[in-house]
Amino acid sequence: MEHTHRTWAYRAARRVAIAVIGGTIVLLGVAMLVLPGPGLLTIVAGLAVLGLEFAFARRWLRRAKKAARDAVHKAGGRPGGEGAPSGPDR
Repeated sequence: MEHTHRTWAYRAARRVAIAVIGGTIVLLGVAMLVLPGPGLLTIVAGLAVLGLEFAFARRWLRRAKKAARDAVHKAGGRPGGEGAPSGPDR
């Protein structure tokens, strides 16, 4: 009985810790949308952390990855690949 209670307590504490850490990272990313910093990248990182425990975050992360792939495809290829500007005259 004690082992079951400890396991439940561990899972609950892990879930809360992931929610706090992931939520903080996402909020920092949102702030970086108007402040200097890599806002979108930070939001994606926060969703990845939240995705460890929450299905909604995994879905949002999949959508973000698909949107990024579609944007790269629409722009004409892979980032840094053929067709990407290079050299000092970018």
